[in-house]
Amino acid sequence: MKLWCAMLLVLGLQAQAEQPAFAEVPLPDTQVIELPDPSSGRQYQLWLDLPASYQQDKDKRFAVLVLTDANYAFPLVRSINNRLGAGGQNIEDFILVGLSYAKQDNATDSRSLDYTPTNVRAKAKPESRYGAKAYGGAPAYQQYLKTQVLPYLSQHYRVDPKRLIFVGHSFGALLGSQILLTEPQLFSHYVLSSPSLWFDQHWVWQQEKRYAQSHQDLPATVLLYAGAYEQQGPTARHYKTNTLNMVADMQKFAALLQSHQYPSLQLRQQVIADEDHLSVFPRMISDALLQLLPGTGPYTPG
Repeated sequence: MKLWCAMLLVLGLQAQAEQPAFAEVPLPDTQVIELPDPSSGRQYQLWLDLPASYQQDKDKRFAVLVLTDANYAFPLVRSINNRLGAGGQNIEDFILVGLSYAKQDNATDSRSLDYTPTNVRAKAKPESRYGAKAYGGAPAYQQYLKTQVLPYLSQHYRVDPKRLIFVGHSFGALLGSQILLTEPQLFSHYVLSSPSLWFDQHWVWQQEKRYAQSHQDLPATVLLYAGAYEQQGPTARHYKTNTLNMVADMQKFAALLQSHQYPSLQLRQQVIADEDHLSVFPRMISDALLQLLPGTGPYTPG
């Protein structure tokens, strides 16, 4: 019996070893650019998708959509645009840029460091929700975007400098909020989806106050989104803690920005029904693309 079991084990391992090696599925017509940060030594990539019209119209400059969390957002936004955009009829052709995580980190540690403004782990008793190995690298990452990413794009591609669109979700939108309230001119448009404004006891409220005290204008178009379930409520998709309410935070942020009556600020906020923090992004980005980059029309539903 032991010999028979051993033979079965050997045959099973042999069959497993003979399984063919499957090739990865590539994303056609995309590019990967190695673009490390010389200041921090962190290794990043840019993921690029150029529309077909980029090669057809050699004189046109294109809007650029810069995405955080490229692992998730880049293939998703690319697919949504390829379907919903209808070849430029519903959504104008644009250059899609995904910001990769640092090669030396996993996704959680990379985004927790690069997308957050303060080092909460340096506090005596950091909250239990801060489980990554490091936080507070957003100012350095903002400099990387300013001195490496945006110059690279402008030097190597036909970029419309008046239409640089930042898109971030959660911690990515927190990063966008920081850039908006420190160097808003880096991007012309900010799409902030479910921003983690709760971070570090709502650090962003103090940053908003500092900006308002020293500026008379905020030259940007800002689209704010949150899912209707991102607050306390009775269903499984609602939050169960009264310390987290992304809907109220978004609404307060919008109210603060609007209260200063910045002449150049254009702001729109939306609570998307039947969506939570994990599900809201696809509907959010579909709406944002249609709002910011309307196509040649007339709109076709397919």
